[in-house]
Amino acid sequence: MSYLRHIEACNPVITERFVPWEINGQVYGWLRPSFIEHLRQFDQLFAFSDSQVGLSNPAFQGEALTAELTDVVNTLYEQGVLPHKPMNEPYPLTAGERDEAIAEIDRVAASHFGLRSFGQHLNGYVNYNGRLLLWVGKRARDRAIFPGAWDNMVAGGLPQGISLEENLIKECQEEAGMSAALAQQATYVGSIAYNRVNANGFRPDVLYCYDIELPATFIPQNTDGEVESFHLMPVEDVLQIVRDTDDFKLNCNLVIIDFALRHRLISEDDPDYRALLAGLRQTPGVMNGLN
Repeated sequence: MSYLRHIEACNPVITERFVPWEINGQVYGWLRPSFIEHLRQFDQLFAFSDSQVGLSNPAFQGEALTAELTDVVNTLYEQGVLPHKPMNEPYPLTAGERDEAIAEIDRVAASHFGLRSFGQHLNGYVNYNGRLLLWVGKRARDRAIFPGAWDNMVAGGLPQGISLEENLIKECQEEAGMSAALAQQATYVGSIAYNRVNANGFRPDVLYCYDIELPATFIPQNTDGEVESFHLMPVEDVLQIVRDTDDFKLNCNLVIIDFALRHRLISEDDPDYRALLAGLRQTPGVMNGLN
């Protein structure tokens, strides 16, 4: 078994066809042809050709475009095209960074439209006499995705309209019962990105990663039902789980591999060292095998 297989699992070769959603020469999303057929009823908003989907008015953006996309998402949910109810959690419509968004769309539709999505993951660790111990969570058994899997101590989506700091504080409180004062001691350590396909569509994801050294007296307490229990493990044991099993939620493996590389727990002598470094930082929205 190896660490590299998790990066490959998050960045598979994609053989099925996806059609770009282009606005003013930039690709904002990737759409399955079957999903495009459901969008044809909204021809006042979308423009269609054999090679791409666009907007009927490429200058149409901001609050007006957000309102139109909200109507689209609500209609598709009512028709049963979107299997889950809108979450009222706005995600950016962007071809680049969050602050370059031209509109917003509900999180529930992000994968169907193949949009770039953002999240935050926090590694909480304890330094016990020079030995690193890592807090990891066991996901609740009633979760829709990866029930009962291991998870990072804090992890969540990053909605539009909220700062990185504000969202991290919120997620730390909800998922680990952490005070704002303690959460503010977390250190941003960089981002990782991957491109994969799930049942709903294409997922180009960017994860902002953080480390926080916690006092030995801190015990995380989940408050939102996402996690059934927390465990403080020697980091070597966590890495063995990552390397030898598929017991962690898929993208959490990448966050832990990144932690291990930064803390020199995976050495430069590892034959996959350079591939791991490069593999954690894909270009979001680029399909392995198609682009």
